[in-house]
Amino acid sequence: MAPSTLAWPPLLELLADGQWHSGCALGETLTVSRAAIWKQVRALRSLGLEVMAERRRGYRLERPLDLLNAARIRGELAPATRAGLQLLDVLLVTASTNACLAADLAPPPGQIRAVVAEYQTGGRGRRGRRWLSPPGHGVCLSVAWSFDSAPRDLPALSLVAGVAVIRALKQLGVSGAQLKWPNDVMAVGGKVGGILVEVSGESGGPLRAVVGIGLNVRPVPGIATALREEGGHVPAVALDDLLAGAGLDRSALVGVLINRLHESLVAFGARGWPDVLPVWRQHDYLLGRSVVVTRGADTLSGIARGIADDGALLVEVDGRVSPIVAGDVTLRAPL
Repeated sequence: MAPSTLAWPPLLELLADGQWHSGCALGETLTVSRAAIWKQVRALRSLGLEVMAERRRGYRLERPLDLLNAARIRGELAPATRAGLQLLDVLLVTASTNACLAADLAPPPGQIRAVVAEYQTGGRGRRGRRWLSPPGHGVCLSVAWSFDSAPRDLPALSLVAGVAVIRALKQLGVSGAQLKWPNDVMAVGGKVGGILVEVSGESGGPLRAVVGIGLNVRPVPGIATALREEGGHVPAVALDDLLAGAGLDRSALVGVLINRLHESLVAFGARGWPDVLPVWRQHDYLLGRSVVVTRGADTLSGIARGIADDGALLVEVDGRVSPIVAGDVTLRAPL
């Protein structure tokens, strides 16, 4: 579909079961040489996967991968979502799911287009930061939606998407997640995921909104080091870390996320975001905490006092509360 869809080492699907596969058998199945198999192994390792190799046994992944399945995703969709879904594309690898939708046709008003990928080579969050998630470990999902005219509450769309994520997680038994203004999903002091909203079109409409969601599902060895190298200061938390039993079914998670996003976008287009505001406030990660707001070369330190009715962050400095509509917010380190 999109020019950003890339080639993928076909070896992954054969190794996804976590069992040993001899190089000879893999070569016969894929009709390639042993040297080509080794090249694909190196490619998988470069994506962050642990591929074990032993003489006389062959290759296997350190742990099985639960690869995304389009049929299982569709099986989770509610009737209203299924009726409004114009496209569901499940990709193995792409540069960016947001870019896939931005390069394609906008859906008609009232319908939704969804793209999910196992891996993004160019996935990013706010301020251009890379989104780090090896294949089979996270969720990289984007949905596109059209508005006939610009909603009054359009700046709050990322907050609406955040509440949709919280509702989806609760439906699947994941509790304890919170929302960090304006677009991060947090839990137990770390970052579970993020939201990136991109809007295009004329100010008077029609407008297309692409909502991208990246979530850590499986724990990733070495992610803390990778995040430090990327300039991140918040530890990564996986959704599986929040569950006491078996890990999440990622296909089910994607289906439930699409349901909640569709539901939220329909309501947002009809009523704005007043219905969502109380839920966001209940899950406000920053409320009452000391924060530093960075806007270009300027910084502002104060106490987070929640969000205003229009979605702006309220920060108290020297007894005066001011609204913040844009900026990078971090917790202030204790003195």
